Amino acid sequence: MSRVLAVTGANGFVGSHVARLAAEAGHTVWAIGRESEPSPSIAPHVERYVSVDLADEWPVRDEVDAIVHLAGLAAVGPSFTHPQRYLEVNSRIMTNLGEFYLAAGARPRTVVVSSGAVYAHLASGTVDEGCETSPTSPYVVAKLLVEQQARYYAQRDLDTVVVRPFNHIGPGQGRGFIVPDLTAAVRAAPAGHAIETGNLLAQRDYTDVRDVARAYLTLAMAPEHQHDTYNISTGVPRSGEEILRVISDALGREDTTTVVDPARVRPNDPARIAGDSRRFQDEFDWVPAVPWDQSIRDYVSAAAPTPSESSNP
Repeated sequence: MSRVLAVTGANGFVGSHVARLAAEAGHTVWAIGRESEPSPSIAPHVERYVSVDLADEWPVRDEVDAIVHLAGLAAVGPSFTHPQRYLEVNSRIMTNLGEFYLAAGARPRTVVVSSGAVYAHLASGTVDEGCETSPTSPYVVAKLLVEQQARYYAQRDLDTVVVRPFNHIGPGQGRGFIVPDLTAAVRAAPAGHAIETGNLLAQRDYTDVRDVARAYLTLAMAPEHQHDTYNISTGVPRSGEEILRVISDALGREDTTTVVDPARVRPNDPARIAGDSRRFQDEFDWVPAVPWDQSIRDYVSAAAPTPSESSNP
């Protein structure tokens, strides 16, 4: 059955995949973003685009059936420089959304996207939804605040549900993340020259963005949900070294060597982080479908090198 889905932060990495999957499933997609117009990646898939700062207002006055809420400040590093801005912007967006629907008397399913980064680190390295959280950065504090707001509005009879995705990768991801950054470094390095990296021994749980988008859409359109919080993850962590090997192979650069840049090594960086998503998998019959190495190869093939990169031997 075709339904109306609103996607906030629609021009972003995950939002573009959610919009495409929803349109392909026959749903009507209304995209919301701060940019003046939809990006080329979502334009073919949306019926309506709204340009707005969601910290100012909730702009959709017509009825929607579901919302995937991705908008907000989402980079960990800058949150240390602008901690109060992260709290205010992310919280105000959730307040504007929630208060609008309380006043309107409407109850669209609202999937509120948090992060697997909210968890405290365990010795086992694998966390489920019942594990302790820890405010390790202003970004995490903001995510936990928005989660509490989602639960508050659920108590006010809005249909809100929180998802905690772990690292995701795949076509369309921008710089500042491990796969795009390593891909660019390998492409730019002259043959025989080492690339500078951070700690590539650390293991993280990487899910293909298309599987993440499918999980959000599944939850948005499900008739009901049994829990208020779900992890989205594969449960199997991979090291940076493994990722680099796949990138190098995809680029035909098996000679890639590395040197650790101390400035890129995070202090007290956990050796292993993985998410247990059995709650979501069991309830919604969702399993990651794209192998992690295929996700990397798809990114590499889709990310055209810049002229400076392509000119290197």
